[in-house]
Amino acid sequence: MTVSDGCAMPQPRKPSAAEILDTPLPRLLATTNVEMANSSITDRAFFGAVVERKGGQLLLAMPTGRSEREHDTVARYLLAKAFDVDLPDLPPPFATELAA
Repeated sequence: MTVSDGCAMPQPRKPSAAEILDTPLPRLLATTNVEMANSSITDRAFFGAVVERKGGQLLLAMPTGRSEREHDTVARYLLAKAFDVDLPDLPPPFATELAA
């Protein structure tokens, strides 16, 4: 655990491929200690991002106004990439980039 503003914050926990694919998204986020928030980015080419905070916590930023299926699929895919879980890549136009 890390401490931020005097509060202990649990570190992210790497899930298995089965957890990424089968666990309901709210429970997956809770068990991996990932926070999800709406992104203010409105570009249709933006499908979401995972940001590592200074304390090591992960934030999954997702655009609003997308279908539930797209939201769920992309969120799971980004979590798999963030945790280096071996899953097949999504087809084009989806692409992921690692930025330092």
